[in-house]
Amino acid sequence: MATAVKVGKMQAQLDAVARRRKRQHREQTIVSWTLRAAAAISIFTTVGIVIILVAQSIGFFAEVSVWDFLTGTEWAPLFSPQKFGVLSLVGGTLLVAVIAGVVSLTLGLGAAIFLSEYAPERLRRILKPILEVLAGIPTVVYGYFALTFVTPILQNIFGHDQVIVFNALSAGLVMGLMIMPMVSTLSEDAMVAVPRSLRDAAYALGATRFEVSTKVVIPAALSGIVASFILAVSRAIGETMIVKIAAGATPNLTLNPLESIQAMTAYIVQVSLGETPQGSLEYKTIFAVGLLLFVMTLAMNIVGRWVISRFRQVYE
Repeated sequence: MATAVKVGKMQAQLDAVARRRKRQHREQTIVSWTLRAAAAISIFTTVGIVIILVAQSIGFFAEVSVWDFLTGTEWAPLFSPQKFGVLSLVGGTLLVAVIAGVVSLTLGLGAAIFLSEYAPERLRRILKPILEVLAGIPTVVYGYFALTFVTPILQNIFGHDQVIVFNALSAGLVMGLMIMPMVSTLSEDAMVAVPRSLRDAAYALGATRFEVSTKVVIPAALSGIVASFILAVSRAIGETMIVKIAAGATPNLTLNPLESIQAMTAYIVQVSLGETPQGSLEYKTIFAVGLLLFVMTLAMNIVGRWVISRFRQVYE
């Protein structure tokens, strides 16, 4: 009788274990297929975007030479005579992105060095969330901030006759502040991941804290810093509202940041307002510009991944 009871208990335990394993297997299967579906959605979305851009751009390039589009310096598709030289839009986009990149790299890297090497832990916990708040401010707010606050300051510094209301400098400066949290947060995380033993070895050799930060920590965390910078500049190139509000709508191929320019994203917004007939050549220009913008950001990411793989250091 006792043996039968023990056998019954063991069988019940085995059944419970089997049911638990079956439930765990079912849960793992559901989670696995959910993650696969999420990955597939992102892939299909990217493929769909590329298909739409290429399909619409084919109709545009059937009427406009690719060479003239890529090498022309005058952009006036909405006026007669029509001109389709996209270099003016590319130049305006890169001008603002370069200014934003310089600002974000300078301030962001400085903030990252301070947070990882100089700031006490208590101060670091306070400052880091404050910096990250900048990334959550709507870009339209940044645009009006650049137009109504930064531009008047630039006019007082350089003169009202030199700085017009819409200019690339104010847009680039404010955009640099907007993307700075990307550089500071990701760079600081990469610096914190550098082993403490490298710092201790440098200190043992008589290096100062600044020398340790610039000659040991930054080279060791270079791959993470480059990744943060590439991500921030890609964000700057694709930004719309700041350049639309503060930089103007004048296709202008210039290196003078005090002049008005038009970015590629700002032109897409201008044509997408609904006044241009759908299916017209003017309407198809936004897809050609969008395709070029996609290729530019893709090229930047490819270069960034190459740099990361080239200089990446793994510590155990």
